[in-house]
Amino acid sequence: MRALGVQIGAGCRILSDIITSEPWLISVGDRVTISSGVTFITHDGSGWLYRDERGRRYRFAPIRVGSDVFIGAGVTVLPGVQIGDRCVVGAGSVVTASVPDGTIVAGVPARPIKDWPEFHAGLAAWPAEADMVGETYRQRVDSIAEGFQVNKSA
Repeated sequence: MRALGVQIGAGCRILSDIITSEPWLISVGDRVTISSGVTFITHDGSGWLYRDERGRRYRFAPIRVGSDVFIGAGVTVLPGVQIGDRCVVGAGSVVTASVPDGTIVAGVPARPIKDWPEFHAGLAAWPAEADMVGETYRQRVDSIAEGFQVNKSA
């Protein structure tokens, strides 16, 4: 993706191809996770519907993703959107407007559902890497999933 012009910071996890037609208009900060099936739309093709003596209309706008961001599976980000630092975008969301630093958004269109301090406090209760030393990946996943089921039924 860097070869296509996407600017990607350090320590990023990009779990599938970034889908876009103008990759050079996308920049991603440090420590960003982009899950599978994420689409970045850097243009508005509806301008082709307008025709006059000057021809069709075009709109292109960059997309900027800050640092320490998680973008869930199947998210669509529209032209001109900026996602701030320490943000989470829930799976399946459509991001139509910029997301301020420290905001957790989800939905269609994406709307704020939490702020960073509240989200971060919730993560503290999750199992930590240090708790799983010596376990295989399968053992870690099974252990976490089992604990989640117990918590849900309690």
